[in-house]
Amino acid sequence: MHELSEECPFRCALSLKPLVDFWRNEVAGSDACCASSLQEMERELDMVPELVGTIADRGVLKQHEHLVRKLMSVVFPSAFWETDYVGAMVPFTLEPFLVSPSFERLLLNGDGTFRGRLHIDQETFRRARLIRFYLLILKRCYGLEKDLDYPLIRIVQDPETGLERYLRLRPELRFVEVQAAEFKRLSDTDLATILEHLAEPEILSEFLPPENFTFHGFTVMHAVDVTHTAVVSELERDLISEGTLFSRQGFSRVQDRLRALFGHPQLTVGLAAIQGDQVLMLTSGCEMVCNCFFSDSRHVTTSEFEGSVLHHAVQTKGILRIRDLREVPFRTRIDEEFLEAGIRSLLIAPLYDCNELIGVLNLGAPISAALAPTDEILASHILPLFSVAVKRALYELNNQVQSIIKEKCTAVHSSVEWRFRQAVFRHLERVARGLPSDLEPIVFRDVFPLYGAADIRGSSEARNAAIQADLLEHLSLGLNVVSAPGNSASIPILQELAYRLERQMEIVEKGLGSGMEKLVLDMLHREIEPLFSFISGLGPEAAAAVEAYRGSMDAHLATVYRRRKEFETSVALLNERAAAYLDREEAEAQAMFPHYFDKHQTDGVSYVMYMGSSMAENGGFNELYVRNLRLWQLMVSCGIAWQTEQLKKSFTNSFDTTHLILIHHSPLSIRFRFDEKRFDVDGAYDIGHEIIRSRVDKALVKGGEERLTQPGQIAVVYSRPEEGEEMIGYCTFLQNQGYLVDGLEMLELDDLPGVQGLKALRVRVNLDSDAIAERVRRLTLGS
Repeated sequence: MHELSEECPFRCALSLKPLVDFWRNEVAGSDACCASSLQEMERELDMVPELVGTIADRGVLKQHEHLVRKLMSVVFPSAFWETDYVGAMVPFTLEPFLVSPSFERLLLNGDGTFRGRLHIDQETFRRARLIRFYLLILKRCYGLEKDLDYPLIRIVQDPETGLERYLRLRPELRFVEVQAAEFKRLSDTDLATILEHLAEPEILSEFLPPENFTFHGFTVMHAVDVTHTAVVSELERDLISEGTLFSRQGFSRVQDRLRALFGHPQLTVGLAAIQGDQVLMLTSGCEMVCNCFFSDSRHVTTSEFEGSVLHHAVQTKGILRIRDLREVPFRTRIDEEFLEAGIRSLLIAPLYDCNELIGVLNLGAPISAALAPTDEILASHILPLFSVAVKRALYELNNQVQSIIKEKCTAVHSSVEWRFRQAVFRHLERVARGLPSDLEPIVFRDVFPLYGAADIRGSSEARNAAIQADLLEHLSLGLNVVSAPGNSASIPILQELAYRLERQMEIVEKGLGSGMEKLVLDMLHREIEPLFSFISGLGPEAAAAVEAYRGSMDAHLATVYRRRKEFETSVALLNERAAAYLDREEAEAQAMFPHYFDKHQTDGVSYVMYMGSSMAENGGFNELYVRNLRLWQLMVSCGIAWQTEQLKKSFTNSFDTTHLILIHHSPLSIRFRFDEKRFDVDGAYDIGHEIIRSRVDKALVKGGEERLTQPGQIAVVYSRPEEGEEMIGYCTFLQNQGYLVDGLEMLELDDLPGVQGLKALRVRVNLDSDAIAERVRRLTLGS
């Protein structure tokens, strides 16, 4: 008999008496055969009375194993003895005295202790076991029927396959008798309290002291293989956990789950996530760097999978089973990679989200025909889990990548985002390995630069004129206030203020100097406006002048802002129209071939473009695309000039635009400056293009004071004769198409600081062109 302890507070004794009583009371009366068997066993029990009493020495069970097995035949039918996982234990303990061969093989160590681990912690298991025996006391002693169906799963390693098996243990207490040393009556209040606290052994022990009860008999333990259900449940938890698919440990755990589920210890798992035409490969917990999500070499395009078994599975839109990959004819490079990895048998399953292909799951084995048709059925049950996991993983990964890009680089143009994502992937991989890391340099070599600008001619002068007019109006309103009839005659100081305002107006009329606007406003705000209350009381004419002053002020700026507002509205409208048109043109150009594009707006719009093989993620670059964009630049300039002409009718201020294109045939290198969060040319040799670009808009025609850029005309600046010849050809074509007016000026330019030998051609835009009008209309209306 087990003595009382904290782990087992009840007295427990092994006995076969409840089983013998079951034979006598229920089995023997069922038929004559059973009665005859009982009579024979009764004769044997008479010779071994210790089997019916408390069994202190378990050796007697071994000694009389044949009789014990016959008694147990009603508990463990002989037909299932070899296959079922069943055993008999000492009550309240995990000490077996009779177990089936399968139970022993999977669940017991050589010393009779249990193998593996429970799916719950030891404290939870201890409490659940205590509650179960308290419920047995309530049932047997007080007639209170309450059950605890608490799942108890033991995870063990199959000695044959090495895979984990999940076995649910279900204890049966039918052959356990409860003996009470002292029967304590429970009041209705006691029972109500007990029912309220059935899950709290500490409270139950106050009403049912453990030392007052003894359990006689044995516990029957049934074990059921629930590997499929448990593994799917754990797989679901793994797949919804953040980061599982992107860590070696997490993905390796997923692979172990699938090995247990399919019963293949050598099963390998591969996963491909698809974003657009990009495929991100993940296999075997990233054991090989080239197969990791973060590895550049495995960021491939869907075109590379054409003709492979993976492509065939996607086309069939169902699970594809390959009995032996060696038997597949016309194998692709992707197929050969499977064979090189030792994979012969394959199951390939496309993953979908709302009918959109988002990935492919493949299960491989090194033995031919290792994956059977029944495995296809099993795979179909877990595909939704992987679809959800891939969708969520891609969402999380994109958020992480975008967060880093936003932090380090702000907004990144779509044409080069792939390179930044590539750098972030590598950075994340190094971080995952515990290595110090920062984003690697982003450099594109041998790219062709293209630059263009459409400037508003005379905008600076117009802005100054608007400021000057507003200041004069403001001063005039102040002069009206202090010069109202009768004011200056009766109050000489107002006459002095009027004199000063008149003098200030004369200065402003001559031109705006540095700080003049602030000087004028400070005078009006400090010396004139504080007198308004006083002046308003001098008479109705003075009060009217004050109201006129106040009514002319901008509510937010506290100054006259009429002409400047007209100017800024006109400039904003012109900028908006030009920028919107440039964006629509750029969208079409981007569709022809991806390229970097950066636009700036001030008084007009300017842009810089870069294109080259290093910027094309998937290759396929040809210099023909650069020539195409140079022609495109001329057509865009024509469109902006034509729109400016149309807008002039609605302008209060009449503006013209000038158009400039800079040609640079030699490729250069650009580098992303993380501190400035922008691209810049890389290296001293290439800096010349940057210098020209920053100064060319001020260029003069050689030998005079004429500006190169003129309203309604396009100026193309170049340095090599072949560049000029190329652009002449494009201009001739566009003149034929009606975009440009016949005639072409070939010019040399004055030297600029640090820049010599520049040449230019200049051509006039046909502002009445039907061809330009049609192009603008098509892009504007999207037709």
